[in-house]
Amino acid sequence: MSKRTLLLIAITLVTAVSLRAQQSQPIEDNSFLIEEAYNQEKGVIQYINSYFRTRDGNYAYSFTNEFPLGGQRHQFSYTINVIGVNGRNGLGDTFLNYRYQLKGMKEEDRISISPRFSVILPTGNYRRALGNGAVGFQFNLPVSVKHTDKIVTHWNAGATFVPRARDFLGDRANSSGLNLGQSTVFLLRNNFNLLVETSWNRLTAVTAAGRTVAGYTLLLNPGIRWAWNFKNGLQIVPGLAAPIGIGPSYGQNGIFLYLSFER
Repeated sequence: MSKRTLLLIAITLVTAVSLRAQQSQPIEDNSFLIEEAYNQEKGVIQYINSYFRTRDGNYAYSFTNEFPLGGQRHQFSYTINVIGVNGRNGLGDTFLNYRYQLKGMKEEDRISISPRFSVILPTGNYRRALGNGAVGFQFNLPVSVKHTDKIVTHWNAGATFVPRARDFLGDRANSSGLNLGQSTVFLLRNNFNLLVETSWNRLTAVTAAGRTVAGYTLLLNPGIRWAWNFKNGLQIVPGLAAPIGIGPSYGQNGIFLYLSFER
């Protein structure tokens, strides 16, 4: 599917949503590249689709299913990834995620905190450079701050560790990563948001037995999202962004599409 086709689909969604959207509570979906600190409320299940394609044709698609474990305090989710890199396409590694709502259970809370711990399953083919080839672990700390009724910020800091990861030859070494990110959301309306995100990552890749090399990414990601609410309780949230590579990611511009269903 070409970028032009993807953009046409997004424009079609924008037109339909703007014609039929209703006022409701402010959108509390995840930002596009940054994790927001709001667990699902009791009885609410969310399905999240994300698609990121760079100008050179590489892409990443992810599907996440979030649901509460009895109530908002505990949440489980899983994330399935599909990757296309340099002509190699296939299933990436799978994440099993647990989040704890440490702060933000009350309506009047201005700060929400929901630390997440994930187990990374090696479902991606490491010989095709689509996965780590070993079980890994990730920790992320999202913090959300409601500054005013119109401005909310989200902050992320996390780390990833994959012991005995493999390269495409099967050589093993310990791989690690760090991530930092920030998102500012402007609630122009309850059902229409403007977002500006910054995402930085440091990743190490296995190059030989016992050896790794570090790589860095830095993205600025302006975008919009909006809500389409139905009387039966279903909420659909599409989004569109234009990631811009800066610094070590200079030239890696692309398009980002987002679509979630919450019931």
